[in-house]
Amino acid sequence: MTSLTRARRALSLVAAASATVVLLAGCANPLPDLVPGAGEETTAPATDGVPADLLPFYEQSLAWEACEDPQTSVEVECATVTAPRDWADPGAGEIELRIARPADRPANPAGSLLINPGGPGSSGIDLLYSSLEYDGIGEDLLATYDVVGFDPRGVSRSTPVSCLDDAEMDAYLYDIPAGERGSEEWEAALDEKAEAFADACAENSGEVLEFVTTEQAARDMDLLRAVLGDAQLNYLGYSYGTFLGATYAELFPQNVGRLVLDGAIDPSVSGSEVGRTQVIAFEESFRTYLASCLEGASCPFRGSVDQAMDDVAALLASVDRAPLVAADGRELGGDALMTAVVAALYSEQNWPYLTEALAGALQGDATMAMFLADFYNGREEGAYPTNSTEAFTAYNCMDYPTESEDTSAEDERILSEQAPVTWQYMLGADVCAFWPYEPTGERGEIHAAGAAPILVVGTTGDPATPYEWAVSLADQLESGTLLTYEGEGHTAYKAGSDCVDAAVEAYLIDGEVPADGATC
Repeated sequence: MTSLTRARRALSLVAAASATVVLLAGCANPLPDLVPGAGEETTAPATDGVPADLLPFYEQSLAWEACEDPQTSVEVECATVTAPRDWADPGAGEIELRIARPADRPANPAGSLLINPGGPGSSGIDLLYSSLEYDGIGEDLLATYDVVGFDPRGVSRSTPVSCLDDAEMDAYLYDIPAGERGSEEWEAALDEKAEAFADACAENSGEVLEFVTTEQAARDMDLLRAVLGDAQLNYLGYSYGTFLGATYAELFPQNVGRLVLDGAIDPSVSGSEVGRTQVIAFEESFRTYLASCLEGASCPFRGSVDQAMDDVAALLASVDRAPLVAADGRELGGDALMTAVVAALYSEQNWPYLTEALAGALQGDATMAMFLADFYNGREEGAYPTNSTEAFTAYNCMDYPTESEDTSAEDERILSEQAPVTWQYMLGADVCAFWPYEPTGERGEIHAAGAAPILVVGTTGDPATPYEWAVSLADQLESGTLLTYEGEGHTAYKAGSDCVDAAVEAYLIDGEVPADGATC
């Protein structure tokens, strides 16, 4: 298998744990008015226009109860929704979708606001917990809406993808393949690891695996909208969650309420281009970090940014040849160190941790680098409490069409020129080459003709979902409008910009759409 395909799979990270406003000119439809009380317990499911064979699903009543797995002192209540396993054949089987909302809800909510953190494979329920604990959702939004986190199909508390146990996941993510990087022996070891992972997913996930796709998940969102009693979907999606939200708008433009797509993905670019663009963006973000690092006394590098990048290249090659041993006996090689770098580059607030990790690695200490890699991989105290890696792989393998070897070779050439330090270490086992089902997703522009105004937010220094993607998505959407945040990090709402926060909340609460091209 070619290394570029691995780059695409490994770096489709699109996931984690964001002036005067005027109505967007030229939109097909105005923003819908919020209807106070639309989310109250007595509200019946919204079933207008639903086909008869889907009514048993859309007519469900929700039974809210205290969540059985509280992670914090925040009080949250949960419910379960039954969905078709395959929306194209609703009688063929069922899955469960788990949803959650704050126990302390508005007295008279103006409907629901669904939230999704991206991934694909990240938990919206976990996002709700963290948002309530760490001020990730504005107080005015919480006072206006029932904010509802949901785990998409295949994810965590919903009917999940299941592949490896904790020890097997450690081996998959951290064991260093035999042979010199890029050699036939090394390639064969990666392929063996990839095939074993895919086989385990097929064996342990049951019949849901074939139907873990963004289109199926978007149709699930319309079901959630309806059973929550909302005539339109109000939605705040980050990163991959922007692709999920845009796909929803394409499928159900008449049901679009107020959609915020923060850290946008361009649905028209190929999987290889996604990977290539992200790798290059992360290398540029790394250079931006190093420029800042070099200004401080604690930086382990000296000289220019180019000299620091040379030192990083030497460090990566060194730990690749002679991995550092962590306190628990695991080895930190070049790939794991790069995972730590990527994890820290998602937010400028994490840069001090990256400085500590790199300084430690230079001294032979893997502690902070392994902490960051574990954070990115969802590893906690030797366990993997969520299935984010499995679900991430399942969605990507089904969503992205297979590409030619020629495309991979050309992209590899581009990466070696434009991301010379990092690209080789951002590769992973190409599980999708061994996936038990052929991909069903297609790449193409999304227009959502007839939808109400949709707000797309892009950050100029975003390494995971580069700013150009937000520009492209806003242009594609018939009713899209772009809000630009000039800054670093992945996503913009509640990421330190009062300007962005105010614009997003004015849109979601009052229906005020920023002027297209507005900048914070």
